[in-house]
Amino acid sequence: MKIVGLSGSKVGSKTRTAMDYTINYINENYPEADVTLIDLKDYDVQFSDGRNFLEYEGDTGYVARTIMEADAVVIGTPIFQASIPATLKNIFDLLPEQAFLDKVVSILVTAGSSKHFLIPEQQLKPILSYMKAQIVQTYVFIEEKDFYRKEITNEDILFRLQRLVEDTVSLTETYQKIREAKEAQYGF
Repeated sequence: MKIVGLSGSKVGSKTRTAMDYTINYINENYPEADVTLIDLKDYDVQFSDGRNFLEYEGDTGYVARTIMEADAVVIGTPIFQASIPATLKNIFDLLPEQAFLDKVVSILVTAGSSKHFLIPEQQLKPILSYMKAQIVQTYVFIEEKDFYRKEITNEDILFRLQRLVEDTVSLTETYQKIREAKEAQYGF
């Protein structure tokens, strides 16, 4: 099973901190999983210009192909100005319309205010649904008060991150079994 963690911003540290906890939990509890963390601040991703994702080279091509090859994607995003960052939206624009078909996608969100808890519901989930993702319905929302010195200090958040990982892996395994059984019916 290939799992990609996508830290969807070029600025700040809280989303990356939450992604590190998540990726560490996957590595500790699911060592058979092939896990890749893509932190967009580490890559020079160009803006989408409408080309097929396979035509991009360099960092842009690597990021797009890595996401497309994944069985599951854990998206971490901060909320800026009551919206997802442009860097994350650009990733969606680089990918084909049905990029997340047969993929499980889970979400963790970092925000400075509890007032932004609906942004994933109103902005991120519709995009992922349009792109045919199997979305883990419960996402983890982490506020500024849950961090101290680049560590998550709220035990409930840590528990919810673990549950998000468990749900992501379980759903991915379940959907893979369903697809395999369906393909076996065809007999070729």
